[in-house]
Amino acid sequence: MSEVGNIDAAAGGVTPESVQALFSAADGTYRFARWQRPISPVVFGVEDASLSVIKGAIEAVVTLAGHQTSETDPELGANLMIFFLRDWQELADVPDLDRLIPEVAQLCERLAAQDANQYRQFRFEDNGAIQACFSFIRIGGALADTPASDIALGEAVQMILLWGDGAFSSQSPLALLPDNKGAVLRPEIAQTIRAAYDPVMPVSANDASHALRLFARIGGGK
Repeated sequence: MSEVGNIDAAAGGVTPESVQALFSAADGTYRFARWQRPISPVVFGVEDASLSVIKGAIEAVVTLAGHQTSETDPELGANLMIFFLRDWQELADVPDLDRLIPEVAQLCERLAAQDANQYRQFRFEDNGAIQACFSFIRIGGALADTPASDIALGEAVQMILLWGDGAFSSQSPLALLPDNKGAVLRPEIAQTIRAAYDPVMPVSANDASHALRLFARIGGGK
């Protein structure tokens, strides 16, 4: 079974409202964005064995989307940077990180106070498409006992699109397989990713009518 699981299953239970919620902020504002340029990932803070798992998950989700990866980005070098750390102070100690993340020390204090496990920040092209993503994952708390493959797949899902603030706050994008055989991508999330990267769809959108177009292209809308 692939890392993205049964992506061809019908996306039961999907509604236009549930699709819209995936890309809505807490105040109801709708904002969607996908990558336009190939994704060039670099990963910090893991051993070689875990590195192959993480990059494999990224490749699987990018392939699902019908998008591309590349070794380097001609403008940025790497446009997807993933940092694994044990506490947020490690992030504050990374040399020159403040060039990428302004006021990184204050950010680390806030994340530590929230006991956060992850944080990501996106940059955007002039047309609203994702230009770069900086992702930070603290291996502790709720993630302490989570398999590396599940963390990697979850991260790959969350970097492939600009999801709404609460998209996965009540339900993970992953589904657990029986008998502790790992996790796979929920079918409706896989279908949403595929629909979002349909060539006829825009790379960014700020109008909730976009969710109706997505709905028409996923399993629940057919």
